[in-house]
Amino acid sequence: MISPLNVALIALGALAFWTCIGAAITRRLLPASLVLPMAPTVGWAVHSALAFPLFCAIGFSQVRVLAVAVLALIASAVSRRIGIATPEPSDAEARVPVWAYAAAALLALAPAIAILPKSVPGGVILADQIYDHIKIAMVDEMARLGVPPRNPFVGGSAGAGRLVYYYLLHFTAAELALAFHVRGWAADAAMTFVAAFASLAAMMGLAVRLGAHRSAALWVVPLALAGSLRPVLYALWSHDSVEKVVLGATFFGGWIFQAAWVPQHIMSASCVVAAVPLLGRVAERGVLCVVVLALVVAAGFESSTWIGGVTFALAVPLIGAMLLVRAPPGQRARLAIGLAGAAVLTIAVASLLLRDQFAADAMRDMRAPIVLRLHAVLGADFAGPWRRLLDAPAYWLVLLPFELPAIAITGWIAMAKVLGRPRLDPAARRDTLALAVVGIVGLAVSWLLASTLGDNNDLGWRAALPGIYMLTAFAAAAIADWVAVRRMTAIAAAVAAIALGLPGSFEIIRDTVTGDPNPGAAAFAQAPAMWAAVRRHAAPDERVLDNPQFLADFTEWPGNVSWALLANRRSCYAGHEFALIFTTLPKARREALDAQVIRVFAGEGSADDVREFATRYDCRVVVVTPADGAWARDPFGSSPYYRLVESVPDRWRIYRAVDQPK
Repeated sequence: MISPLNVALIALGALAFWTCIGAAITRRLLPASLVLPMAPTVGWAVHSALAFPLFCAIGFSQVRVLAVAVLALIASAVSRRIGIATPEPSDAEARVPVWAYAAAALLALAPAIAILPKSVPGGVILADQIYDHIKIAMVDEMARLGVPPRNPFVGGSAGAGRLVYYYLLHFTAAELALAFHVRGWAADAAMTFVAAFASLAAMMGLAVRLGAHRSAALWVVPLALAGSLRPVLYALWSHDSVEKVVLGATFFGGWIFQAAWVPQHIMSASCVVAAVPLLGRVAERGVLCVVVLALVVAAGFESSTWIGGVTFALAVPLIGAMLLVRAPPGQRARLAIGLAGAAVLTIAVASLLLRDQFAADAMRDMRAPIVLRLHAVLGADFAGPWRRLLDAPAYWLVLLPFELPAIAITGWIAMAKVLGRPRLDPAARRDTLALAVVGIVGLAVSWLLASTLGDNNDLGWRAALPGIYMLTAFAAAAIADWVAVRRMTAIAAAVAAIALGLPGSFEIIRDTVTGDPNPGAAAFAQAPAMWAAVRRHAAPDERVLDNPQFLADFTEWPGNVSWALLANRRSCYAGHEFALIFTTLPKARREALDAQVIRVFAGEGSADDVREFATRYDCRVVVVTPADGAWARDPFGSSPYYRLVESVPDRWRIYRAVDQPK
């Protein structure tokens, strides 16, 4: 398994590294109140966006990763000595205090703990969030075989070509895996902490800048911690009664919910909000700002197509138009040229992932990847032709207060309050307006658009994150201001709104710490030994076939968790969900392949099925367990295409493909 101590050391080392790089950049480009809060995000984005194409060109190894890291630190140190930061009028503002960063680190532990294994009597269990971290297989793929990665989920012609996904955060986890000589699971847990901390730090910086009070940073913690209103309402009324009015819970949720599930989207949202103050300084800060802006935006896209791509792409024209209108006449041409240059450079940096995404979408036999569709909100009590029409206002008036009780109302009131300040300096007003635009666009995308790949509306669930950041920052700024002037009624209302969300966050944290009790705990505890045996017989670039339904009930959603977390080898077929997301196979072919694999491991396969695994899908190693029907009705033992290379009674059998005459 993995060591929590190792994860902690990796996370702290990575955070210190990217913060050092980022601070050398932000001190030249951002107001003092944002220099340290934005440093982890900017440092990660600039380094990662440049490192990925560099390692594609020179090769990806531990020596090269460490050498590039040392050179980056030297460059940052030299830059800090010779560079001169240009102060802004707002540089005398309050700064985020040290204790706020400590509070952010403490809260960021919760998402990271969700990824760790939990030892129980007789075995090991996991939290449900691990399901979305099955992509750890991508981290191991890159650390083992380099970049750009190939598809580790499906073999043969079905998975031909490079991996198609927004995997920059997973690439940086692979960097950590190489640098610290650990497995992908540990590196992924460390990156979950880094992404969570960076996002909290960014919100704290924005809150302090908006509110001009150091204490605004403290309020970010309870606001981000607060969860959904559902547990409170379920306690007051029955589950069914509540869900007749509002549909059951989806993966739309606040920071505490999303941080453990989707750190890649969390990091992308942090890049988007970090880009906001950079956009307004393009004309003033020159080429350096253009380059950094392009790298931050590219990193946001390469971490999440939905946030860094769709959401930010829709927000940028509005922000650009606002900036041009507000810019002094003498700066407009320079601003327009700078923004255009940043756009071109962004496309160039992200071209590899951008090309693969477009090519995959063009090849899939599906409708448009994004469609116009109102976010469904209302339940069965609103059945009828008016339901979809009522969903439009219900998103803003019902769903947001329902899922984001701490910030939904307080944040909007605070935004109006901050924007209405008559004495807000021009740079701060420009940043505030741009933040409001990107946040509102994010919420509007979640409201009006939906992604169509699979059964999940990832676009609708994740696009809201910039809006959540925005509302959190505004709400924290307002509460700090209310405390300073002793507006007790407003403070009480804000604290009550936070309190309503705490039962939801308590449930989330409890589940991440304790995990999901499961009868498969003993089998999962034994799995590392099985996969170590498989690795003895499978070369690093060979594909392994196991039953994609092995321990499928170990998480709430069926997934090949054992293989993804422990195998460190490519799969011939990791499961239906992965064939859908990571290949361009037509639906009929995916379903046929899924049925074929399940049939064989159920003990109902034919000799032709086994032959196809060896010849068509390049399955060089096969592992069968007593949980498989194929254990008793084994088609591999009698096949001329495979030979038994290792067997442990009542544990596993490992077969290796026999080289066929050409």
